[in-house]
Amino acid sequence: MPDTGLTFDCRRITATFIDPFGERVEKPIEIRTHPISGRSCRIAFSRVNEKDVGNEELPEPPPDQGDRAACPFCQPQVNAKTPRLDPDLTPEGRMMQGDSLLFPNLYPYGNHSAVSLFNDDHFVEIGTASLSSYTDSLLNCRNYLERVQNHDPLAFYTAITQNHLPSAGGSLLHPHLQINADRIASNHHRFLKKKTDQFHRDTGRELFSVYLEHEKEEGSRYIGRTGPWEWTAAFAPEGFFEIWGILPGAHSLVTLASRQWEDLATGIINIQKYYRSIGRNGYNLGLLAIEEPDSRLELRMVVMVRANHAPWVRNDHTGFEVMLGDMTTFTPPEETAAAARQYFNTKIECNSEKRWAPPPG
Repeated sequence: MPDTGLTFDCRRITATFIDPFGERVEKPIEIRTHPISGRSCRIAFSRVNEKDVGNEELPEPPPDQGDRAACPFCQPQVNAKTPRLDPDLTPEGRMMQGDSLLFPNLYPYGNHSAVSLFNDDHFVEIGTASLSSYTDSLLNCRNYLERVQNHDPLAFYTAITQNHLPSAGGSLLHPHLQINADRIASNHHRFLKKKTDQFHRDTGRELFSVYLEHEKEEGSRYIGRTGPWEWTAAFAPEGFFEIWGILPGAHSLVTLASRQWEDLATGIINIQKYYRSIGRNGYNLGLLAIEEPDSRLELRMVVMVRANHAPWVRNDHTGFEVMLGDMTTFTPPEETAAAARQYFNTKIECNSEKRWAPPPG
């Protein structure tokens, strides 16, 4: 395999002990070093078949799944209980794209912080969202970021994220995306800017494109593509069943065409269907960009599953992750890719028939 300038380091160590039956046993652990961040993760193979309460199958929906009246994101109370955008961004106060409604985050995280609803469905089981709902919500995010760029060109550190269910940090069940545009870089923005700029100076190439070339040639972690987006299980995962979607050569969220957002939405839903098949119901996703003309940070969607939202489920971050800083997972990325591939072989239709009524005033 040609030298890419990236190091895919993987070392196997062994823990040896005497089991309760008096037998000498050896348990393998794999330590992988992330070729981009340099952070290490551990794969504890011996725990892969371990039974965990609440993760054997998809749990029952949350108890407040039907409580639309108490949800500030449901119609009709969404119009009275959510804030309005600065008139300099849009005189209407909120933005609509198909069924998606976008408004400011009442509890902002940055200079420009917004929420993009998918539609008026209060609770959506993982893997069952429509393609049109995801596409519309993502397009609403793009349109908002475009207005932000025109209004505040220095807020070029941008992100689209999602927390699905409380297990992933979500405070409300009603499905939504968060959008952030800031003048101050997050830790990941700052690191990735430095890393991608340096890689381009050293090699004349783009970091994530080179990473993707390696993964496609190596093959065991590559999953498939949805349009121009290419999907692969993360070599050194920093979360359980972590999957990346890379759009080679693309650096800006604002300039992406509508079809590319639909292709992205297709990949996200495919991953959700895979997560559903293994009995998980919560996940996080994130897509970061630096909206500067000379940015070398290509677009990469990161999706990772979380421990289920159910009583007495063990959290997926333990003292090892929080205090030592090493992610410890149980399933090799190669197995994640093999299991996820089947969900990238089915076409998802984009149905845009359902529409909200525009919010008053």
